[in-house]
Amino acid sequence: MRSVSTGREEVLLTRKCLEILLGSDWPVTIQTKSSLVLRDIDILKTSRKVEVGFSITTAEEKIRRIFEPGAPMIKERIKAPKALHAKGIKTFVMIAPLLPGAEKLAGELAGAVDFVLVDRLNYHYANRTYRENNMEWAIEDRFFAEKGDELKKGFEREGIPVNMLF
Repeated sequence: MRSVSTGREEVLLTRKCLEILLGSDWPVTIQTKSSLVLRDIDILKTSRKVEVGFSITTAEEKIRRIFEPGAPMIKERIKAPKALHAKGIKTFVMIAPLLPGAEKLAGELAGAVDFVLVDRLNYHYANRTYRENNMEWAIEDRFFAEKGDELKKGFEREGIPVNMLF
């Protein structure tokens, strides 16, 4: 007989895993697009070995809907690291793949993250999406070089360390 997991069971399983890992003094890195991580803020703030990262690829909802139609809205993904950071939890954002509109994120994330990682498009199954939306220019080396430089300067102006992975 196969058991079917309910949402509540998954919440409890995630929480129990965090309790075990943090109770054993293990470092924990969480990478997510969801603000559901906030439900465990009470556990996360008990350790200095926790960091929570959020994948945010653009600041523009129109672009998010094209490339990440099932992902949480950008506003929600920006609020979550702010809430965690305010509780002293180390936070970061991964901008990957770098999409149009990402250059607006530096100001949005000021005071919300400890560092930012930026990477280009490293897979090509999404090429069709770029073509269908007349955005082939956004997968060219020139786009990544220009926007990457713009992003790096923006985060540096905000005092946020940024690691360009390309």
